Amino acid sequence: MQKTELDRLAIGMMVLFCTIWGVQQVAIKLASTGISPVWQAGLRSIGATVVVLLWAHLRGVRLGERDGTLVPGVLAGLLFAAEFALIFLGLEYTTASRGVIFLYTAPFFVALGAVWLLPQEHMRRAQWVGMALAFGGILVLFGEHLFMPTDRAWIGDLMIMLAAVFWAATTLTVKASALARVSAEKTLLYQLAVSALVLPLLSVALGEPGVFAPTPLVWASLFFQTFIVAGMSYLGWFWLVRQYPATRLSSFSFLTPVMGVLAGGLLLGEAMTPAVFGALFLVGAGIWVANRPR
Repeated sequence: MQKTELDRLAIGMMVLFCTIWGVQQVAIKLASTGISPVWQAGLRSIGATVVVLLWAHLRGVRLGERDGTLVPGVLAGLLFAAEFALIFLGLEYTTASRGVIFLYTAPFFVALGAVWLLPQEHMRRAQWVGMALAFGGILVLFGEHLFMPTDRAWIGDLMIMLAAVFWAATTLTVKASALARVSAEKTLLYQLAVSALVLPLLSVALGEPGVFAPTPLVWASLFFQTFIVAGMSYLGWFWLVRQYPATRLSSFSFLTPVMGVLAGGLLLGEAMTPAVFGALFLVGAGIWVANRPR
């Protein structure tokens, strides 16, 4: 039976997961010092696929049933692969702090897409206000580097914002198809398994060298992304969604960009400019306003 309120366990897990998801961009930057970006994304998906398969086997989750999910599942996987290729490539140009802020505009693209694709989900006034705040923050952050001809951060900013669009498209594909009626493990596995096939091929097509400077820090960063982020934290999130109201849980999502910006500053020494803090405040406030309980 699903609980109606969050207890200390749920709150603690959400704070932990938001911290993990915020630190993910830092881990990508650290691993990229020894592994090419798209190849790194492919290794992450391969490892996480194994984790989810083992989890599903232990829990007795049936993955092979014919349930009309093959086509939307492959589509979701291709969108997922595009999202992560753009994230990993974009972080070659921009900072982890900026990247996490741009990436977490995805919920607002979901809300916009739902207006046309999911007519049963109406935009509330609070969601429109939250969207306006968030995109105000994006304008502040994007404008900081747009008119500096020697600064290429805007290229990465654009790539990660496009990744947010693909993330939203993946979410809408799941919501509008048979994937919404199957287990979370099967839905996640489609995304991981398809991207595990596509991303290494894309890396080869781009001529990436692959693993070129392996160090303990590089491997530790990849392990964190693969087993902690893409494996355990996602599975933990799905468990929370089954136990507690999703709307209550989603109100914590504003913490992820906050944790990401702090991690970028503390672990990578990234510049904490007024534009970064201004954008962080606006995006975080927008997410909170859009997701607060009615």
